[in-house]
Amino acid sequence: MDRVYLDHAATTPVDPEVAEAMGRILRETHGNPSSIYAEGRAARAAVDRARDEVAAAINADPGEIVFTSGGTESDNLALRGALKARRDERDGLVTSAIEHHAVIDTARDLERYAHVRVDVVGCDRHGVIDPEAIRDAIDERTSLVSIMHANNEIGTIEPIAEIGAICREHGVTFHSDAVQTVGALEVDVRKIPVDLLSINAHKFYGPKGVGALYVRRGTRVATMQTGGGQEKGRRTGTENVAGIVGLGVALRIACERRATESPRQAELRDRLIAGVRERVPDAVLNGHPTERLPNNASFCIPGAEGESLIVALDLDGFAVSSGSACTSGETEPSQVLLALGLDRELAKGSLRVTVGRSTTGAHVDRFVDALARVVVRLREAPAVAV
Repeated sequence: MDRVYLDHAATTPVDPEVAEAMGRILRETHGNPSSIYAEGRAARAAVDRARDEVAAAINADPGEIVFTSGGTESDNLALRGALKARRDERDGLVTSAIEHHAVIDTARDLERYAHVRVDVVGCDRHGVIDPEAIRDAIDERTSLVSIMHANNEIGTIEPIAEIGAICREHGVTFHSDAVQTVGALEVDVRKIPVDLLSINAHKFYGPKGVGALYVRRGTRVATMQTGGGQEKGRRTGTENVAGIVGLGVALRIACERRATESPRQAELRDRLIAGVRERVPDAVLNGHPTERLPNNASFCIPGAEGESLIVALDLDGFAVSSGSACTSGETEPSQVLLALGLDRELAKGSLRVTVGRSTTGAHVDRFVDALARVVVRLREAPAVAV
């Protein structure tokens, strides 16, 4: 049975060109980038090329790019570092109820242990955060606002340009988790008033375990770990040269393909949504109907639990998820779906389907057929007594 991978929001396959570039580094460039002899200089040059590629992709200066171990570390460095840098002036953080756990759990940890005031703003039925709600939440003690660019579970794209403009008016640092959008949408930090932006390589066909944080020149961010002073002291530790090279190559490729690939995926997304609505008429589409990621389709299926749907579809050859891969295995509905105002029982039937470069129209049609059969089977199955 040919399997069909439809969970690209969780992670993407490594592009062959990326794997080859990383392999060359592992085979040929073994020096420490901090060493000044020839082998070290070669490693440093590879890191610098990757920094240039990442900066070019978001229209930043190379000196504004800090390499990290991934999106979670980038989010943590942004929140903890920005708040620590201004802790003697302001102690407030504003974020939203639909953030990734790397942000919302960090916010709660800072509230509990670092005496940070946290204000969590809600969203509407489609997962859109109202910029005016952010304005209302900001006061003279607010130091940082953190709002994601697009939601990883339901795909809704947030109005971060408007939110960033409000933050500028109030002298507040603005961070956005752009893990799902960089590589898929145009992200230009000279057009969007964002001070800190999180990036993760394995969301755009790069390797796992490497990411970046954009830090606008002049933005104060304290380091969260001590060591050798790498990345201009903002993120110390010997650089993951092969991973960083993979990040740079993957992002360059994603940007080169975006103009054709993102519209193609959006067509597949719309085909999938239409097919599910026809074959499972009571399926509820989560997220904004139009302002959503090009590859994301998220549903709640009445009368079926998300875990059961995933297992049954897996047996039929399809890899999908019920939401964030970081929370898979949890029995409670996602906080994102509850924030939309969905009934708790309905939210337990969540299903996230995300297409990618390898997805075809035939894959989408096969999936819709399989889902329709699975839903009928699960709804007809006798309830298990507890």
